[in-house]
Amino acid sequence: MASSNSNANANADTSVTCEGTAVDTVVQYVVLRRDLIDSWPLGSVVTQGCHASVAAIWAHKDDSDTLLYCSPSNLDSMHKVTLEVKGETQMLNLSEKLKVGGIAHKLWIEQPENIPTCLATKPYPKSFVSSFFKKLKLCK
Repeated sequence: MASSNSNANANADTSVTCEGTAVDTVVQYVVLRRDLIDSWPLGSVVTQGCHASVAAIWAHKDDSDTLLYCSPSNLDSMHKVTLEVKGETQMLNLSEKLKVGGIAHKLWIEQPENIPTCLATKPYPKSFVSSFFKKLKLCK
């Protein structure tokens, strides 16, 4: 996977800069299932997204983009994009597409029910990963 931080530094809004020119914003994508949003308590769905987000960050805690995203100067300016898919099939298809594309992510499987509920990417420069999510709707 490409590292966005070679010969680069970051300003306070997690934008990767190169010689003072903003190049890209580091972002984490979180994708929830619309069918669960419509049938589960909202807090339960939010919790699933939180589980996936934390797991994706922790699994890649030594990655340069994750370190930038979670750096003390950026903790108050993290960027997340929360999207939705229709249901389980679309979630599994997206996870497979991300695997094939080399995009590190956590597909959260709620236990003991063994239900894939959501996924979250590790933090990436937006331009590097946004094409995988362009057909998805913002979660509302």
